[in-house]
Amino acid sequence: MDLLIHFFDILLHLDRHLTELVADYGPWVYGILFLIIFCETGLVVTPFLPGDSLLFVAGMLAGAGLLDPAVLVLLLATAAILGDSVNYAIGRWTGPNVFRDDRARLFKPAHLLRTQRFYEKHGGKTVVLARFIPIIRTFAPFVAGIGRMAYPRFLAYNIGGGIFWVTFFVMGGYLFGDLPMVKENLSLVILGIIILSIMPGVIEYWRHRRAGG
Repeated sequence: MDLLIHFFDILLHLDRHLTELVADYGPWVYGILFLIIFCETGLVVTPFLPGDSLLFVAGMLAGAGLLDPAVLVLLLATAAILGDSVNYAIGRWTGPNVFRDDRARLFKPAHLLRTQRFYEKHGGKTVVLARFIPIIRTFAPFVAGIGRMAYPRFLAYNIGGGIFWVTFFVMGGYLFGDLPMVKENLSLVILGIIILSIMPGVIEYWRHRRAGG
């Protein structure tokens, strides 16, 4: 319970914790941010790591002169692209075998077939839009690999989506993070980013449940 409380404290006060990291580690903080974004996008077991909110706060610190915005965008976009590529490779390597256990709630053959059909119809758009949805962001490239989405097609959308996602939030924090309304209510802003990010997934789940899927 204490660990969960500590995690949410870090999540909702990223500005304070990230500022402390900059003070303690200097330029090494770029490597720390790279690792977090890479793991959040590249490893199926770490979808809980901060993504959107971390990028926004990093942009805020860049606006305050503590970090370089150009380095942030270049480095973290690279981390996001590499993360998705590794996740895709893991999915392609493991293949449909992860779905063979009918008792597995997340890895049922029906889920694989549904995902394959979805990628056939919306493949590229899915890779890009998933960037803005926590958890889905982590699983989308993994499932794309399992579904054998053509890698050149995946890579094109991966690069475009990764650059757009990182630039959108970093520059959002850079441009608007110094506004008094944002600075004075940053915890609420971060919470709002999290809620808005997960809403598409919640709505889709609710529609799926209503449809009896």
